[in-house]
Formats: sequence, C-alpha cells, structure tokens
Amino acid sequence: AQQMLQTVLRFEPFGEHTINASWVAVQELKKLGLGKDIDLHVYEVPVDYQAVQSLIPSLWKQYHPQLVVHVGVSGMATTVTLEKCGRNHGYKGLDNSRFCPHSQCCIEGGPDCIDSVIDMESVCKRVTASGLGVAVSVSKDAGRYLCDFTYYTSLYLSHGHSAFIHVPPIEKPYSGVDLGRALQAIIQEMLDMLDQTEEKIHCQCVH
Repeated sequence: AQQMLQTVLRFEPFGEHTINASWVAVQELKKLGLGKDIDLHVYEVPVDYQAVQSLIPSLWKQYHPQLVVHVGVSGMATTVTLEKCGRNHGYKGLDNSRFCPHSQCCIEGGPDCIDSVIDMESVCKRVTASGLGVAVSVSKDAGRYLCDFTYYTSLYLSHGHSAFIHVPPIEKPYSGVDLGRALQAIIQEMLDMLDQTEEKIHCQCVH
C-alpha cells in the first residue's frame, strides 16, 4: 500500500521573520523527496488563528494522511527541535490579523495537552547517531502561538498522528539545504517508526 505524508508548512512570514526559514527548509525537502512510495503534499499555513481552524480540518479530510508534519521557525532555536506535544490553553499573542481567540484556547473542552504518537526522544537519538551534522533536540513547549495552536489542532483531529518541527533562522547556524536534509532524515525516521508500530498491531491482531 502506498504511504502518504502531508507536510503542512508553517508558516507565512511574520514579525521579524521576513524570510521564514520553515518555508526555505520545506522547499529543500520537496526537492529531496521522501522516497518513491511517499506522497508529499506541501502547504503554507497563514499566521492566523481563524484560518488555521478551517484549513487544518479541511486538509485532514481531503487527504487522510498517515502523518502530518508541521514545520515552523523559532527565533530562539539553535537546533532543529522536535516538539513532543501541543497545549490547549494560553493563546494571548495576536496573529497577523491582530486577532487572538477570546477563550485563549484552541479547542474548548479539549484536554490541556496532547502528545504525539511519535516517540520524539527516539527519533532524536536515531537522527543524531546517523551523523547528519545538524543538531537535533526535543521540546515539551511549542510556544503558545500559532505553532502550538496549529499543532494542538492537528493532534486533536488526528488522535496524535501529527508532528511539529521547529527550525532556527537561516544561517543561525544552518543553511536552508542543511535544514532540508535534516527534515528529510527526521521525517523518514518518523515514518519508519509508524510503520513498525502498525506492523506490531497487525501481528497482535492476527495472533
């Protein structure tokens, strides 16, 4: 069966990030690809809470992907950072439309935190051991802005079958090509991990 990965690009330019490193990195990933068995779909997500609330569900409904990987830039990051979870509350920062949710939460009535089904610590260790040349780390706080908001929305809709990767600004310290190679290695590890999990579940069902 053909696997499908939809990579949702996070985000359009915002604040001081006139060139969003996540866009550059994902364009490099698109050039590299993820192998002939993977369908890769790339989208740019607006820095807009209301747009996210309509766009993310429509993409899940359209593609029914195996995994959605969101990619965003963090001005504070010096490594490629794998986010373990999304948070539901604390959204006070205004988006590009000068709006924030009145409730300051993502999904009213949703759990405070949702973890990805991907074991980010294991992905980090495997990619680091591969000698990629790009430092990778793990975080439990995606920042309570559109990155976190988008991630939580996707995790909620997918029952955890989403991931979020923060990249540092271009040349601080990595080039767009370096970041693209890192995304390729990380996402391939995530897909391998999902495949192994699904195979175990299938074997248990058969026995």
